[in-house]
Amino acid sequence: MDRAPDGSSDGGSLSLWMDTATVPELPPLPGSQRTQVCVVGAGIAGLTTAYRLAAIGKDVLVIDERGLRGGQSARTTGHLCNALDDRYFELEQLHGGERARVAAQSHGAAIDMIEAICTVERIDCDFARVDGYLVQGLGDRRAGILDREYDAASRAGVACERVPGAPGALAGFGDALRFRGQARFHVLRYLAGLARAIEAAGGRLHGASASHVEGGREAHVLTHDGTRIDCDAIVVATHVPFNDRLALHTKQAAYRSYVIAARISAGEVPDALLWDTLDPYHYVRSARADGVDWLLVGGEDRKVGQDEHPQRHFAELERWTRQHFPMAGAVGYRWSGQIIEPIDGLAFIGRNPGRAHNVFVATGDSGNGLTHGTIAGMLIADLVEGRDSPWREIYAPDRRTLRAADEYLRENLNFVPYYGELLSGGELDDSSRIGVGQAAILRDGLHKIAAWRDDDGELHLHSAVCPHLGCVVHWNAAESSWDCPCHGSRFDPRDGARLNGPADRGLAPAGSAVARRAGDAHQAPHATH
Repeated sequence: MDRAPDGSSDGGSLSLWMDTATVPELPPLPGSQRTQVCVVGAGIAGLTTAYRLAAIGKDVLVIDERGLRGGQSARTTGHLCNALDDRYFELEQLHGGERARVAAQSHGAAIDMIEAICTVERIDCDFARVDGYLVQGLGDRRAGILDREYDAASRAGVACERVPGAPGALAGFGDALRFRGQARFHVLRYLAGLARAIEAAGGRLHGASASHVEGGREAHVLTHDGTRIDCDAIVVATHVPFNDRLALHTKQAAYRSYVIAARISAGEVPDALLWDTLDPYHYVRSARADGVDWLLVGGEDRKVGQDEHPQRHFAELERWTRQHFPMAGAVGYRWSGQIIEPIDGLAFIGRNPGRAHNVFVATGDSGNGLTHGTIAGMLIADLVEGRDSPWREIYAPDRRTLRAADEYLRENLNFVPYYGELLSGGELDDSSRIGVGQAAILRDGLHKIAAWRDDDGELHLHSAVCPHLGCVVHWNAAESSWDCPCHGSRFDPRDGARLNGPADRGLAPAGSAVARRAGDAHQAPHATH
């Protein structure tokens, strides 16, 4: 079900949810606007925030540059859990026992909130409570890791018990921890229901691309076409904030996680969630969409822009799936999604670091983006209303976790060598050697050019320098995108448009001599990457 970039999603693949949901289209913004709260981003964090505020009578305007299908919420696997990706014994070490308990309570409350919204708004999104199972991954030789997690999760107040194994086709992994009260749903149908509920409460949703955010007494959002939205408060819920160049981006890193969906027969795999303890780890669930049953398997996480052959991760996931689930049939979907990993395991949600008191951000999902995003909607709505929250401190964007200093240094030294690529040569010296559907970095004098040839043979040329902090982008053949190896910004190869922040704009068109020479080769005999 793979496809070339067409501007409707964040890359070249299609998730199961994107292919099996009807979502409201966002009409263009009809000129300058005035609102009480402007929410930038229509993923689960932005829509939950807007829903909560609209429900209490706030005038809310939501804008999104790519619509409900285009963000990272539509690229998850629909796990809802307070059995967190970062182990509770690790959260205890970083934050202490009390904050680990608050983290557990907030994620549990997020699942409860989603369930309540589904009931009140009658959203048909296949929501159901299921058990979740943590198993020790084959090859993980750490002794007693399940015991350590059981003890820490129990201290955090999470309903957890030791069991000899998960049920049915999940039993082959051996001893497990069972977490009751987890859940799963069809994420895009849920977002569509949220959007309709916001509009029913008087909120507005429009398609627009934000370019600038200004807080303070004259708070406003500017779009790339010059439209201005005046407001009292701004919520930047764009997965990664584009309004700050450094404030949060040194405390988190962008990873790409890969997913396949293989056909199964009804009942072959229990309706449950499963994770293993490997690094990177695997996550598993079953799903039914449009009358077809699927086994969803994800994992193989890698840093964005630092992977020369990302397609291999789909093959590795399929190999792992057939090893553990031999009943799995043909793979019908392959997709990937962006995960923003904070250095201390908890999202950054609340007032944006800086002087303005009325700009709020939500980022750092740490693999639990659907519950972290729902927490963001609940927490930010309270802060906008001037209410305190018991969750404010643990998610504060300006917090400092000294125990995560080693991780901070590791992540921030990781990308330094990539700046050397500004001085290196190009991958090819001739654009005619770029094959149909292929891409390469070219050098033209002092400039690096990102070149991609589409299926019609047309060559698309843009500056290869990320507008965020100046790294040279890399080609992502799995999603047909240009990805920055430094802070994870991603760009459409056709028009250079921003697909993921923190960049505040897309790649600049190539205005150099190489662009003027590009018309010489319509078809090319060779390919790269």
